[in-house]
Amino acid sequence: SQTRLEEDSQKEPAVGYWKPLMPSKGSKEEPETGCQDAGPGDESQSAEQCNVSRLRSSSVEIREKGSEFLKEELHKAQKELKLKDKECERLSKVREQLEQELEELTASLFEEAHKMVREANTKQAAAEKQLKEARGKIDMLQAEVTALKTLVITSTPSSPNWELHPQLQSPSKAVFRKGHARNKSTSSAMITAASHNSAPEPVSRECKEVDSVLFAEFQSWKESPTLDKSCSFLDRIYREDVGPCLDFSKQELSELVRAAVEQNTLTIEPVASQALSVMKGSAEDCGGPKKCALSGLPRTCKHRITLGDSGNYYYISPSCRARITAVCNFFTYIRYIQQGLVRQDVELMFWEVMRLRREMSLAKLGFYPNEI
Repeated sequence: SQTRLEEDSQKEPAVGYWKPLMPSKGSKEEPETGCQDAGPGDESQSAEQCNVSRLRSSSVEIREKGSEFLKEELHKAQKELKLKDKECERLSKVREQLEQELEELTASLFEEAHKMVREANTKQAAAEKQLKEARGKIDMLQAEVTALKTLVITSTPSSPNWELHPQLQSPSKAVFRKGHARNKSTSSAMITAASHNSAPEPVSRECKEVDSVLFAEFQSWKESPTLDKSCSFLDRIYREDVGPCLDFSKQELSELVRAAVEQNTLTIEPVASQALSVMKGSAEDCGGPKKCALSGLPRTCKHRITLGDSGNYYYISPSCRARITAVCNFFTYIRYIQQGLVRQDVELMFWEVMRLRREMSLAKLGFYPNEI
């Protein structure tokens, strides 16, 4: 509307006396005065001028109202901008905090990864060292197995090779040496032909006949040799030979001796006559040079035994020593068979087992070689 008024004013300029229009109260009254002073011929023109002035005053009011509205909108926009600035600041702080946490998490992850790598390298080095040691032990065990096979092929408990087994000689022929007198139970056959009486005996031919039941049990065991007592072969030997042979007066010590023989941890060594070691146990439990610890009887004890790593020495009489060594010889031979070190016919192995059983029976009955 304002634009139309301006165009009309340009097309039809007002004629007459007009005071300048001012945005005040007096500006509305002056045009009316001018209109009244105009002549009757100019009534139409003065009416138009009055309309124009009214329109101009209304446009001024519109402008004022518009400026006020715009100012209000500007204030609203400024408030919104302030709120948005605060929100941006808050979001920027959150972003900085997240970036800091992300950096710390990344640093901790890298540190953990380096730690895991170091631990893996340490474990790998330890594993390589263990592997190297294991290979060295394997080579050593293979050499020992080869030596044992050669030893078994050339020497058996029934016919030992005296050059390969000097420890099998009787104490009358073997000299006691410090540091070389302890013999493991499973590696020493203490009863030998050299310890028998030197008196000549008449040669007699011994007749033998294989017991079918015993031979069948031995063959069944030979197919899958084991040291488990549940098999019929070893169960019979435990009941008939091993148990009675290791059944001494001191029951508690007898059980310990049997367990040590089965686990291959029993050691027999001769006692030096000039110096006796100090016993860790009491004299009543361990016996002494004049008292056997297994039978509890006063006997001359030339040997003593050690059970595992206990460190206690138990003095034993010659009869008890013969019974223990007879059982040890039996376990030594069946362990050789289990390890595949005995390469003989099944029947020959059976008769060797029967001979060892006979030695256990004789030792149980009190027969043992006289050692000078």
